Amino acid sequence: MGTSETGALALSGAELYYEIRGAGPTLLIVPSGNGDAAPFTPLAETLADRYTVITYDRRGFSRSPVHGPVHDEHRLKTDAQDIVELLTHLGQRPARVFGSSSGAIIALALLELYPRAVHTLIAHEPPLSSVLPDAQRWAAFHDELYEIFRARGVDEAKRVFRAAMGMDEATRPPKRTQPPPRELSRMLDRIQRNHAFWFEHELRTYPAFEPNLTLLREHRDRLVLAGSRTGARQFPYLPNQELSRRVGIGIRHLPGGHVGYVTHPAEFSEELAEVLLEKETDSETSPAEPG
Repeated sequence: MGTSETGALALSGAELYYEIRGAGPTLLIVPSGNGDAAPFTPLAETLADRYTVITYDRRGFSRSPVHGPVHDEHRLKTDAQDIVELLTHLGQRPARVFGSSSGAIIALALLELYPRAVHTLIAHEPPLSSVLPDAQRWAAFHDELYEIFRARGVDEAKRVFRAAMGMDEATRPPKRTQPPPRELSRMLDRIQRNHAFWFEHELRTYPAFEPNLTLLREHRDRLVLAGSRTGARQFPYLPNQELSRRVGIGIRHLPGGHVGYVTHPAEFSEELAEVLLEKETDSETSPAEPG
């Protein structure tokens, strides 16, 4: 594992743990439903020779504790605000932003609410059931899954969730990118606790977020919809298909499945860098001042 600068930013009601690697244009990686920066470490380290890569634990997850009650109805907007405050604190606006899964939902909200904080956004498989033709069926499933979580616990809820998503591929990273055993054990312990927090506070609200399609069309020159190369028949791929049709941009395919950044970090990082490079020239004339 490479070296990184770490810090903790004091926010209203929380602290935000972050890591910075490399030098160059800023690339912020928004964690998925795991909420933890660690699964993105191999991706960050590979890209650190070209970018200043910022990873962080989202509010309420892992090393970013909350102080006081969690307000689920405002949490998505707060997640977006946290990103702006982190980038402002580090003097790194506007930023290239990569978000996967729930992180992609947050990134889309960020583009809507704070477009001048975003140079380029890559939204990798946001599980936005709200945009699907059968959105009501998925909302009912999420309510049912929440009840399973409350009655039978995290492990059973995870099993039902993965089956419904059609996600049966391996999710282990290559051995060369795995952290040392003690560090790996600590990360897995954090993520297990994080799953409970996600089921409690995000399961029923983040997939139900309804993006402003008019605003996304206005900013589509900075937006990349990314999908997995091997998971086109799985649920996480479907919302971007619908967004692609409605926003009027294609889907860029990246290596591996829904967690290709874990299972194929070298290939994934190289193709992600290619996507970012393609956007550089197009974005040179975009407004760069914070907003």
